[in-house]
Amino acid sequence: MKYRSVFDIIGPVMIGPSSSHTAGAARIGRVARSLFGREPKWANISLYGSFAKTYKGHGTDVAIVGGLLDFDTDDVRIINAIDIANERGIKLRFIEEDAITDHPNTARVIIGDDKGELELVGISIGGGKIEVTELNGFELKLSGNHPAILVVHNDRFGAIANVSNVLAKYEINIGHMEVARKEAGKLALMTIEVDQNIEDKILHELEQLPNILKVTKIVD
Repeated sequence: MKYRSVFDIIGPVMIGPSSSHTAGAARIGRVARSLFGREPKWANISLYGSFAKTYKGHGTDVAIVGGLLDFDTDDVRIINAIDIANERGIKLRFIEEDAITDHPNTARVIIGDDKGELELVGISIGGGKIEVTELNGFELKLSGNHPAILVVHNDRFGAIANVSNVLAKYEINIGHMEVARKEAGKLALMTIEVDQNIEDKILHELEQLPNILKVTKIVD
């Protein structure tokens, strides 16, 4: 396994006490916020396995909410994130789930406002690292540790090639790419992790392609 920095080994700079239960949880919340694109008005947070058993003592609850408020893992405001969310009028609901999941540190985050909602399942795999395993019903594998774009598109011939060609034109290297679909010929989702942040003009160009419905970026 290759590491990008010493912090991949000893863990991230963070508000404690746990890299998996606190820093990882904050990153799950922050990825959800990034994909939603704005501060939500409400959040239903379901916790599974170890998260459900220890979330209060390990600060998983304040960490996820801190992420939803766009606080990074080392932001001291995470400690008071629930109070800050309440002050901003964000309605929070925490649910301790009994269901057995593939990973013990699993959270399902559903956030929304009067314009729409987003549902995300994330797991904290240790050392502050996470994986997003589900987004609005699509199964995927997104680390949240690299810049990425998510492309919602009609499942049509040439859609993937067109997106790849635009990225190649701007010399953007793809580190990891997956495509998920709920049903053949219907909606599909491209998850593309890249080696550098992508400028908004490139996202706009991608959105103009045939059969591309929505393009969202996650900044590292």
